Amino acid sequence: MSDSSQQWVVPSAKDRLRILQDSRTIAIVGASNNSARASYFVGTYLLTIPSYTVWFVNPRETEILGHTVFPSLSDLPAAPDIVDVFRKPSDLPEVLDQAVDASAKTLWLQLGIEDPKIAQLGHDSGMNVVMNRCLKIEHARFHGGLHLAGFNTGVIRSTRRIT
Repeated sequence: MSDSSQQWVVPSAKDRLRILQDSRTIAIVGASNNSARASYFVGTYLLTIPSYTVWFVNPRETEILGHTVFPSLSDLPAAPDIVDVFRKPSDLPEVLDQAVDASAKTLWLQLGIEDPKIAQLGHDSGMNVVMNRCLKIEHARFHGGLHLAGFNTGVIRSTRRIT
């Protein structure tokens, strides 16, 4: 947990790895059933990780990738370890309040989402806060599955292939 008597600082790679290793439940807030959306791609990836239970949160959806969708964080069956946020910055205060009420351990703001005030408030509430990072990319990066296209090709080369 965070020390709320200090300023929030950007979590190091080691800190982000620890968060991912210590987590078992991930709630994707702003999850979409549209396969072209980043939240769908991240959800698809996270569902392949046996050590994670993934919950989708969106009041306008009922099912995503064959899984029940919860209308809000308060409707989850248990406290989430990570709240992975795919919402616009103006929605962050509400999401933070719900994450605190749900006893989440980490607020994870996806790529392109940053708000230092929200980070400090989350930190002051005892949560870890990660901003402007993709949970899927971070997980793959630490577990050897990152490739330019976002997938592990299983091929290691020291030279480029000429086509």
